[in-house]
Amino acid sequence: MNTVIQVDPDLLRPVVQAVVVEVLARLEVDRAKLDHKLAYGEAEAAQLLSLNTWQLRDLRLRGEIGFSRGPCRKIMYAKRDLLEFLARRRVEPGRNGKSRD
Repeated sequence: MNTVIQVDPDLLRPVVQAVVVEVLARLEVDRAKLDHKLAYGEAEAAQLLSLNTWQLRDLRLRGEIGFSRGPCRKIMYAKRDLLEFLARRRVEPGRNGKSRD
């Protein structure tokens, strides 16, 4: 049984606009959290990627994510390192969860 719901586009327009405004506002808040720092330590970078510290360390040791060495050889991740890592692992829609590798 197929049900078709017809909605006047003029009724949906304000709802769609409100959703877009909210999404953009949240995106700016998240972006502001990242923009205030030049680099992140391993624990903070892992948290930003929703990983455990040991998982990020293993990615670094396997050469899967870029990093820098800070003072006293401290491991540091630039925002660019984190974003490039995510971009390389991006799965396009319709690929059924399969990555490019």
